[in-house]
Amino acid sequence: MTGLDDQTKLKFMNVSTATLTTVMFKRGLRNIFLQGIHRLRPGPNMVGIAYTLRYIPAREDLDHLDSFADPANAQRKGVEECPAGAVFMIDSRGDASAASAGCILAARLQARGCRGIVTDGGFRDTPEIAQLEMPGYHARPSAPTNLTKHHAVAVNDPIACGGVSVFPGDIIVGDNEGVVCVPQHMANEVADEATEMTVFEDFVMEMVKQGASTFGLYPPTDPSTLDRFRSWRQENGR
Repeated sequence: MTGLDDQTKLKFMNVSTATLTTVMFKRGLRNIFLQGIHRLRPGPNMVGIAYTLRYIPAREDLDHLDSFADPANAQRKGVEECPAGAVFMIDSRGDASAASAGCILAARLQARGCRGIVTDGGFRDTPEIAQLEMPGYHARPSAPTNLTKHHAVAVNDPIACGGVSVFPGDIIVGDNEGVVCVPQHMANEVADEATEMTVFEDFVMEMVKQGASTFGLYPPTDPSTLDRFRSWRQENGR
């Protein structure tokens, strides 16, 4: 799995998913924000490389409790092989009627150095997962075991999660609003532009709070806006 350099990761740690969606919209990507999921507990940004698990509908002759003891069980295999620095992404087909995972597997992922766990389904043991240092994102709590609705079929293949195509190695960024998938090949340029956009929007917010109109300011169509921004940036060490 290709890594994410520390400088780019730091930039993603300090930008919002809202800013990232705008930066990527300018590049023609409209469907990169995962729909219908939320974070279990607010906290710092989640940034990591996508490592995926895909579910298909369960089948009674295959999905029974004994299947958890099988070393080839894709859910357990994925958890035990997920590399440090990854975000464990689960394609649950948007079905939250059974759990995608629970607190024991989430805790195991955290111990392995995973940066987060995301599903477009539901988690069980959500109070315990919410207390982990590693963030979790899901649609809603779901107590039933995954075996009642989900059959784990593939690890680290392309998946759909929250209506978004996620490929292994994509950059996953989550904040307190949601989760964005950034194609790996454009990660550096997106991180750079999002960082610059964040600084400018901080300037705009300060001006608006002081009573400035958004016309000519955002976007900066007034020629004086960029001059004021450069002065503000220098004064604030940004």
